[in-house]
Amino acid sequence: QVHLVESGGGLVQPGGSLSLSCAASGSLLSINTMGWYRQAPGKQRELVATITTGGSTNYADSVKGRFTISRDNAKITVYLQMNSLKPEDTAVYYCNTRGYSGGLGFNSWGRGTQVTVSS
Repeated sequence: QVHLVESGGGLVQPGGSLSLSCAASGSLLSINTMGWYRQAPGKQRELVATITTGGSTNYADSVKGRFTISRDNAKITVYLQMNSLKPEDTAVYYCNTRGYSGGLGFNSWGRGTQVTVSS
């Protein structure tokens, strides 16, 4: 049983910045990967960025150089710093974690947080 809670979404003007956080809770957690995905209206959900416990990162081409993913393993929390935001970044952003809990594998999703980039 893994529960994810996202925070930090909101409305920002083009060129502005936002920071998202996602905290995981549960028993006997061993998380291999945490990351962010997003889904814009009328489009499929897509990868934004992922990070392993060891610190290896992966970014979508559309956000590389603008977004930075990081994590705090002790707090079991992942962050997404978003800079130079564009209107096309508008979407619901979902936190995702993959790993093990009590010896069982899991793939959990948060409820999502809205990010709107508009003048």
